[in-house]
This record gives sequence, structure tokens and C-alpha cells, in this order.
Amino acid sequence: MKLIIAEKPSVALSIAKVVGAKCRKDGYAEGNGYVVSWCVGHLIQMASPDKYDEKYAKWNLKDLPILPNDFKYEVSKNTKKQYGILKKLLNLKEVDTVVNACDAGREGELIFRLVYEQAQCTKPIKRLWISSMEDEAIRKGIENLESGKDFEDLFESAKSRAIADWLVGMNLSRLYSCLYNQNYSVGRVQTPTLSMIAERDNEISAFIKEPYYVVEIMTDEFSLSTERIDSKEIAEQLSNLVPEELIVTEVINKEKITKPEPLFDLTALQRAANRFFGFSAKQTLDYLQSLYEKKLVTYPRTDSRYLTDDMKDTVAEMLSTVSEGFKRDAKNLDSIFKNEKVSDHHAILPTLVAMKNGPGSLPSSEQKLYDLIKAKLLMCASSNLIESTTKVMVEFDGFIFSASGKSVLDEGFFRFMKLFLNSEKKEVILPKLSEGDLLPIKGSIVRQKFTQPPKHFTEETLLKAMELAGAEDIEKGIEVERKGLGTPATRAGVIENLIYKGFIERDKKNLLATHKGMSLITIVSEEFRSPKKTAEWEMKLSKIADGKESSKDFLKDIERDISNLVNHYQK
Repeated sequence: MKLIIAEKPSVALSIAKVVGAKCRKDGYAEGNGYVVSWCVGHLIQMASPDKYDEKYAKWNLKDLPILPNDFKYEVSKNTKKQYGILKKLLNLKEVDTVVNACDAGREGELIFRLVYEQAQCTKPIKRLWISSMEDEAIRKGIENLESGKDFEDLFESAKSRAIADWLVGMNLSRLYSCLYNQNYSVGRVQTPTLSMIAERDNEISAFIKEPYYVVEIMTDEFSLSTERIDSKEIAEQLSNLVPEELIVTEVINKEKITKPEPLFDLTALQRAANRFFGFSAKQTLDYLQSLYEKKLVTYPRTDSRYLTDDMKDTVAEMLSTVSEGFKRDAKNLDSIFKNEKVSDHHAILPTLVAMKNGPGSLPSSEQKLYDLIKAKLLMCASSNLIESTTKVMVEFDGFIFSASGKSVLDEGFFRFMKLFLNSEKKEVILPKLSEGDLLPIKGSIVRQKFTQPPKHFTEETLLKAMELAGAEDIEKGIEVERKGLGTPATRAGVIENLIYKGFIERDKKNLLATHKGMSLITIVSEEFRSPKKTAEWEMKLSKIADGKESSKDFLKDIERDISNLVNHYQK
């Protein structure tokens, strides 16, 4: 008999249906040679410091650092019943193989393995690794189970990540709380993310706007302007000297071709949903998870924006279901298939079943997200956006006056993009002019403008900043999950945690550091608030998953950094 353990009840029941485990029991289903159960998220958690020594129940500077030789784990109080069911099933004599069907990623591996180890199970492990909850995808996955041994490095990476978070959180939260007599929470990813927000807010607060000037000249049909002029006197003098006629010195006509961007990974989708619908990163992930469990979209927590070559026939079948005619572009469609850019999972797509039958009745939020994912696929298969651009330049007294025009020649993929925009693409049509033409000038004006401060982070721009943190020091071509703060799967939780703990707050779409958040950033050492440092750690975790880095060395480095910091304050 095979025991299949999924991460969530809804996923387990979908798998149970496919394998024929039709008999429902308390906490599992069985039948046809299978038992199918579930974890309900993290059933096993890392033990708190006081489980190692009672003295750690109180926070004292002299007791730091806390660096256990062997880390302890315990059953979560909220899920003891389900763990008891799983432990019993794992140790049934009839069960000869255990199938890990938790989410196909780093965290899913950790959730399963901790339960397996806590129950002291030694039975062989098989891995169900799928990117869709469609019945056919589950069936194929069950028929082609992978060896659990192939995922040992992934588990090692997941465990190292959890231990690193524990070491940083438990030691630094206590260190700074004791030093400043206030309850502070420090996190390996959380604090560098807060640091980026606080730094941006400080830049805005310290910004002093400076005036500058442009001179605008008017014709009957359009206006031309200079670039920035810092002196008001020079701008006014230029405006007064402009004659009644000027000669066109240059006209540049170009055809601008814009290709569709690749498909969505989780971060790109969260950014787009924040921009178009105002969804938070967590809302997007929650809606996406629901669509996944309803078998309407593929695996959510992906870091890839491409597909593998073996998916070409499936995508062709998906596109054949689209009734609205669109200009399919074979070259653009072909460009989304790149084996080398797909790591654990391919980009997010609607499922074939959803494309054929429609998504059915959905809540408004989920419908919007589904429509966006479907539109992205259609965009990637469409022709380019082609625009005609014109720039007219006039030179006078050493200054260049210019005007730019733009018109759409072929909407291409943009016809799907504009469904989510609040306005049409603005066209600016300039009259046909050639070099040497005389332009009658009807008047001129000096306009005062001001330099603008940087903008506050929104969830869209923060997600991008988290994704790119440390990227300048990492070799080109490396996948998203190998750099940046956190992973696509964890970034939403980091933002929500910062809000929950009172370090940042939402102000409409902006994310702002609170007084508490600013206070924390001023006291945490550079090493533990640096986005660059945390990005380096994330890259090492990825290398551990690939078997290219030692988890022991990774954790030793973190323990050394923590010890050095604590010793600095204990002297």
C-alpha cells in the first residue's frame, strides 16, 4: 500500500479522486491500494530556546548567543490531531512506500520531511512533482514518481533556511531588545526589506526640491520645449529673444517595435496585480492558490517566466480554443520556450481544461487574476506593438527646442494589455515637417518646474526591489530564486509580517516605515540589515539545493557573524 501525503486537504482529495481512494476517513482517504492524507501546512516547527534550557525563558544579554549543536523540533499545538493521524499512517505495516505530494518546492519538501522524521519513519520515499492539479497531470505524476533521494539536497537547503532564520531571529531579536529595553523583532529577510523601505523614506524626507525652467514655444498646431535650464534669468532672456519664425533643424522618424514581455512568474504576476487591481502580494498569492486548487492555473510559486520545449503542443492546443481572432506571431510564441530558463517549475499558465471549458463562476478577484494570466499567454503569442515616432527639433541661440509625436501602426499584443489599463495609449500626432521648413512661432513662455523626490515603495516596486537586491554582484543569467531577498513564494509573507509587527504601514498603495521600523533600522548592524548580504545567503541556499554548497559551512558562517556581533556588545 502507498501512503500519499499532500500539503492541504483540498489537494489531497483531488489526488485521492485520481488514484481511486474513495473511502473517506477521519483525516485521510483510502482505497485501491492507496492511503491519501495531508499536512495542513507546517505541522512540525523548530523548538523555542527554552526547550534547550529553562534559563532561555527569560531574555538576558549574558545568555547570548544561543547556538544549539543539534536543533530540536516539536509538533505544532494547533495541528496535533492531524500529526497523530499521519504518524499512525506512516507506521502502518501495510504501508510500504511513502509519497511526498506536498507543494513541489523548497517549503513543500521541508513540511513533508519534518513530519516524516518526527514520526521516525524509515520507509522509502517517492516524490510527486507536478505543475498542475488537473487530473491528467496528477495521473502522469503518479505514474512517473521520482525517487525521494533525488530531493535530499532540496531538503537540506530548506532545513538550512529554517535554521538560519531561527538563529538570526532568536539571537538578534533578544540582543537588541535587551540592549534598548524594547521588544524588537529581527529577521534574516524581514529586516533588510524594512531597511530598503526606511532608506527610501529617509531619501524622500531629506529631499529638497530645486526649481528649474523650460522655455516653451507655440505654433498653431503644437509646442516645442527646451531641456532643463537652471537659471531663470537665462530662460527669460531666451524666451524674449525667440523670433517670429524658426527653421526646423532636424526631423527624426522612427518605427518603434515593442515585443511582449515573457509569461508571469509569481513575482511578476504579483506586481502586475498590484498595478492593475491594487491587490497586495499576499492577496494575489491567495487568489492564485485557490485557482490552482480549482485546477484553473498551473503551479503558483514559480520563479520562471518560460516554458519547456515539450509543452509546445499543449500550448498550441490551448491557443486553438481562443475564439477571438488575434494576430499570432510564431517567432514571439517560440521565444517563450527556453528549457535552460525553467528550474523547478515553468511559468504560470491557465490549464488546458480551463481554456477549453472556461473557468466557470469565480469570485470577482479570482476572475480578474485568471483573465490577466490568460491575457498574458495571448500577448506572448501575439505580434509586436508597432508605433511610429517623430521628433522635431529646432535650434536657436545654442538651445534645442523639441517636440515628440507617436502613433500606433499595429496594436499587436497591446490589445490584450489595454483591457487592464484605465486609459487608451495616448497618441500625439505632429504635422508633417522636413528639415529646413519654416515654423511660424505664435508665442513663448517660461515654465517653472521642480525636481522630484524618489517615490515611496508600493508593493509592486518593493517586490521588484526585493527580487533584484544583490543582483549587481551575481553572474548574469542566474534564475530569480538565486538572488534577491527571500523567494517568490515567501516575499508576500515578509511584507505582511512587517505590517503585522508594526514596522511598516500601508498608506493607500504606498508602503511606509513606521517610527518603530525606523528605530529598529538605526540600531541593527549593517551586516544584518544589508539586502546585499541577505541576497548572498539566498544564493548559497540555492547552491545547497543544487548540491554545490555545504549547509554546514553556510550555517557556520551565520553563527560566526552572530557570535562576533554579540561579543561586540558584551565587552
